[in-house]
Amino acid sequence: MSKIVILGAGESGVGAAVLAKKKGFEVFVSDYGTIKPQYAKMLADNNIPYEQGKHTESQILDAQEVIKSPGIKNDAPIVLKLVAANIPVISEIEFAARYAEGAHFVCITGSNGKTTTTELTYSILKKAGLDVAMAGNVGNSLAMLVAGDHQYEYYVLELSSFQLDNMYDFRADVAVITNITPDHLDRYDFKMQNYTDSKFRITRNQRKNDVFIYFADDPILDAEVKKREWVQQLKTFSLKACQDPGAFFPFDDNYIEILDGFFSAVLPFVGLPLRGAHNRCNIMAAVLAARSVDVHYTVIEDAVREFKPLEHRVEPVGEVDGVQYVNDSKGTNVDAVWYALDTVGDGVVLILGGVDKGNDYSQLFDLVDKKVKAIVAMGVDNTPIHKAFDGRVKNIVDVRSMAECIDACRKLAVAGDTVLLSPACASFDLFTCYEDRGEQFKAEVKKLMEKK
Repeated sequence: MSKIVILGAGESGVGAAVLAKKKGFEVFVSDYGTIKPQYAKMLADNNIPYEQGKHTESQILDAQEVIKSPGIKNDAPIVLKLVAANIPVISEIEFAARYAEGAHFVCITGSNGKTTTTELTYSILKKAGLDVAMAGNVGNSLAMLVAGDHQYEYYVLELSSFQLDNMYDFRADVAVITNITPDHLDRYDFKMQNYTDSKFRITRNQRKNDVFIYFADDPILDAEVKKREWVQQLKTFSLKACQDPGAFFPFDDNYIEILDGFFSAVLPFVGLPLRGAHNRCNIMAAVLAARSVDVHYTVIEDAVREFKPLEHRVEPVGEVDGVQYVNDSKGTNVDAVWYALDTVGDGVVLILGGVDKGNDYSQLFDLVDKKVKAIVAMGVDNTPIHKAFDGRVKNIVDVRSMAECIDACRKLAVAGDTVLLSPACASFDLFTCYEDRGEQFKAEVKKLMEKK
């Protein structure tokens, strides 16, 4: 019996363990941290041995294959020892796809917009009556779904660069890259090309009848596409010009123009639930993905109209004393903050901070000069924020908790202003995750609203 070791016992790791056990492997799970109670129970219920708080090398280095959770760095000591021992290290997605026989994979990655695009694509396919599930970096573990009794015909997967790094034989029927901007460079030796190469792994192994969809206006994407040779069909989306096949969403108009080979269509979208230029791009990407699996235009239009904006992504929270509070906790890189600022009006009190990932804040300067009246820096180390904005923004206040943050925002904002939580940073210094940060923000705003 072959032995599989899973490093990390979160959603993806436990899903991989359950699937491996079902397929008859000897399984061992090792987590250097503390396993959450619900995941420990799942492992116990499936009679899967595990350890936490350590990595026992003798138990790990005798594996025939190792499935690594995406949060574990490729230069972690145990991973380096596995590589030195020539033991294959793969991702949960790579492993699960082996057993999803006959399934079609619609896969989405990008520095920003991938979650909205993934959920919208899933909603469209679901509306069309397809047998579809959503998994990956959002929602369920793909492996856990594959381990279940029902085998889906379609999977819509959000894939992070960390997941793509350990995928080798996996093939996407439809691959989407929403954009590429600097993010997670601390995981890629602070080299943009390394990060770009990671994102382009989503196109790996694609064949002639497969589809690759990308944002033509993105200079990094455009340059990278021109450097490579392609066998699959390329489709683009743009806010500037339409290519065939592709989609075009003029910024000042409420319609999408689609060129689909010999067929063209104009889909009106007046009063969209998704606002801002970035969401126009997300919509186009989802439309092209849905068309790539032959979903009818009328179904697409209905699904987009019914779609509800995501939590923690330019999410209106409420109004207090004429000040709008907006939760963009998922804005964990500079490009996401740019889009969020572009969506809201002037008079912004901007909440930045957290674990900096090598951010270059200079791309925000023009919008900050135009819109931002004050910055509340919420993090253990706010040095990068001060270095970027001292002398440019008059009021910069340092805080260490969400309650302290909201109190500072109340003092800085007046009627007509917007308090925007769009941190540009990871959340792990003061919060457990970006959802925790966003929920605490909403809870503090709710307290203000209840006092009125």
